[in-house]
Amino acid sequence: MEETIITYNHVDIYQSSGLILRDVTFEINKGEFIYLIGKTGSGKSSLLKTMYADVPVTTGEAIVCGFDMRNLKKSQIPLLRRKQGIVFQDFHLLSDRTVNQNLEFVLRATGWEDKGSINSRIEEVTTEVGVIGKGAKMIYQLSGGEQQRLVIARALMNNPPVLIADEPTGNLDPETASEIMTLLIRINREHDTAILMATHNYQVIEKYPAKIFNCQNGMIIVEKGIVLR
Repeated sequence: MEETIITYNHVDIYQSSGLILRDVTFEINKGEFIYLIGKTGSGKSSLLKTMYADVPVTTGEAIVCGFDMRNLKKSQIPLLRRKQGIVFQDFHLLSDRTVNQNLEFVLRATGWEDKGSINSRIEEVTTEVGVIGKGAKMIYQLSGGEQQRLVIARALMNNPPVLIADEPTGNLDPETASEIMTLLIRINREHDTAILMATHNYQVIEKYPAKIFNCQNGMIIVEKGIVLR
């Protein structure tokens, strides 16, 4: 039986401008790779924000990584986010710290204390994403592709069951975007990590076809697509 990571049943999603998406219903299972597509303003980012409690869920049922999002307490938000890897288009890195300091900050903020364990985990993840040897560099010394690899490394630090990626190739040239996609697909396959990736890059979807959630006319249309295996 497949392990379900995220379940939405009849959820209406609101932002300050009002109702953005209605009757949102879907499941994301362990190891699935799913694209989230739709026009600008169609609700993609709002949907993602409900998953890490930046936008509240007030209707229907939403279970994310075992947490009931309608009844989530503020004190539970850090616990929820430890079970998620969040990859932002504009990186959200700490520009006044080195590569390793950015990663150490995440671990210490999520309860890691032993320096040896922290260093070991940083080495494992930077090796996996291809930024090993960059630990002493400041963020401004990295290329755009290296910064996105670091963001993915940060998202992987606590071995989350799901990565939520908002336009992870949006600011990258086609060659670098392809490298990032190859990395995400490898993480999906090797770790059985579910990945939900919002994107406007239809060339990426054509090259690496997978299941699609389409934000269209205020609803989520689930398109079967192809399993990335």
